[in-house]
Amino acid sequence: MTAQPETDHRSVAKVRAALLASGQREAAEGIRVLGDEVRTAAAAAAALGVVPGAIANSLVFTAVHGTRHSPLLVLTSGAHRADTGKLAGLVGADTVGKADAAFVGEHTGQVIGGVAPIGHPEPIRTLVDRALAEYPVVWAAAGHPKTVYPTSFADLVALTGGSEATVA
Repeated sequence: MTAQPETDHRSVAKVRAALLASGQREAAEGIRVLGDEVRTAAAAAAALGVVPGAIANSLVFTAVHGTRHSPLLVLTSGAHRADTGKLAGLVGADTVGKADAAFVGEHTGQVIGGVAPIGHPEPIRTLVDRALAEYPVVWAAAGHPKTVYPTSFADLVALTGGSEATVA
């Protein structure tokens, strides 16, 4: 049995379909398959020949509100780390912590290192790091650890229905 090409991967197909449905044909056609998995902003930046700040890290957190745990997607610049205390304050959660692989898969249908801003089974509350606005082109994961697509800060906010935030 041969491996499925990354561009045909079901998660990448969902991302492509979501981009097309939202009128972002250029982004959908710009999905790139990289030679290796790029599970970190540094690896993605090196593979693309851009600075880490132009990488939109898709980080899934667990936001705890009393006894309820809900997913929180934070699209943060690869130039810094998200501050979980600040995130909790931004979303009114008791605490915010990094989600484990099972939680990420359950809520996104994607694997850590390849989580796209879109293409999830259900919409996820999303914060988009204002630091990404510094870059005319931002690169986001496209549903698989080897795939990325070009976008912009404004398009990430619009596409996800997310809120602009300072997350670091």
